[in-house]
Amino acid sequence: MELIIGPRLYSTWSLRPWLVLKRAGADFTAREVSYRTEEQKAELRRLSPSGFVPLLKVDGETIWDTLAISEWAAEHYPDAHLWPVDPTARALARSATAEMHSGFPALRDLCGMGPDHPLAGEVRSTAPSDPALDRDLGRLVVLWRQMRARFGVNGPWLFGDWSIADAFFTPVAARVRHYQIDLGAHGDVDGTARAYVEALLAQPDFQAWEKDGLANVA
Repeated sequence: MELIIGPRLYSTWSLRPWLVLKRAGADFTAREVSYRTEEQKAELRRLSPSGFVPLLKVDGETIWDTLAISEWAAEHYPDAHLWPVDPTARALARSATAEMHSGFPALRDLCGMGPDHPLAGEVRSTAPSDPALDRDLGRLVVLWRQMRARFGVNGPWLFGDWSIADAFFTPVAARVRHYQIDLGAHGDVDGTARAYVEALLAQPDFQAWEKDGLANVA
């Protein structure tokens, strides 16, 4: 089983399924590809049906898209409980994950994690002042605080136990750190959202991802 990913320092889309597969205990290798030059982009189009990373090569098939790979892992590794066991929590975890997968455009555009803004390393940027970004950050804080209040009693993650939802919000935590975002200014009155960000950044698999990314450019 091979997961084809972009550069670890800034490919946030690749990070998500990598975290999911690690949590599942899957036996897989990760192949890092770049896509900065036209030649590299052409090679990626040869590998990937969509022309993007990540994609999973398994049993002679190619599965593309972060969420599709994560759902595949949830089906093939049921004992890992990659979604919450409780039906209500599971439905809301899927809702939160889908919202992150397709939403928050201002956060993506204005707080990007491209080659000039690596995922790891020293803080180098501050978030721009923008009403759309403020709305995205306010929505994130509301979402995190609500889910933690309802389901977080049994652990530090969004739904208590670690789930795919946490994989999808880990790159957001990296953006909060990198852009020095004050979540308190966006409604985090009791520090719940900040504590969740800190838990995501301290998660061992994420820290291993960052360490490997830095080693590749050392």
